[in-house]
Amino acid sequence: MSRNDEPDDIRDEPEGGADRRRFLKGAAATAAVGGIAAASFLNGPTASAAQGASPASPNPLLPPIGAEIPCSCLAINTPLQIRTSLVTVDFRGGIKVRVDVNPNDPVNSVRLRVVGHKVSAELPGPQSQGAGNGSITIEQNDVDVDPKSLLRLTQRFPPQFEQIMVLSFTMVIEQPQAMLALAGIKSSKAYEPLILTTKDPAKLIGSLTQFPPKGDLYQLQNPVDLIDLENPDTVVATIKQFPVKVGGL
Repeated sequence: MSRNDEPDDIRDEPEGGADRRRFLKGAAATAAVGGIAAASFLNGPTASAAQGASPASPNPLLPPIGAEIPCSCLAINTPLQIRTSLVTVDFRGGIKVRVDVNPNDPVNSVRLRVVGHKVSAELPGPQSQGAGNGSITIEQNDVDVDPKSLLRLTQRFPPQFEQIMVLSFTMVIEQPQAMLALAGIKSSKAYEPLILTTKDPAKLIGSLTQFPPKGDLYQLQNPVDLIDLENPDTVVATIKQFPVKVGGL
């Protein structure tokens, strides 16, 4: 803009004052444009909203992703065969799972990552031998890096779920020598624990009307064989059934 095109109030001022007035008007115009842009940025949709960010849990009937859920476990009259000896024991303990996304069906199911699992039972000793009782402890034997356990919504109203727990674990049998001898197991030391692991993962299945469960019964899909890692071809013990009530105990 030339001085002849400027308003009379600026053209009539001395050169220095006119320059200052032109500078202030330009700054005000720039600020106004910037203010409009800022208002548009602050009031407009955020990036996540514009992209349609997914909620933490796509289905309100399923537990939220990332939640850690502890449950008690009680398995009464569990038949356990140790070589030729069959005993019945009562397992007590608990399990904790973390809820993960199931990419194969994120709306109707979630994966359950086992982050803690331990149950134990008293093992009756042979009374004729005058020996005391031993114990059996089942415990998660590794980090669940590739969770296979699932919670699946099978019906929306009224809600019904199927939970499948896939568990690999270690079994430690601490029992006086006489009991192991009756089962045909030789131990180099009296009272030396017998450490076994699952040959294939155990699979427990429960049908639920709510989650977390409240004393619901889960059953083994198949018997679980346990082996000594030093002799992996030989089955040492078998859990024939595992009727476990989970939660609410």
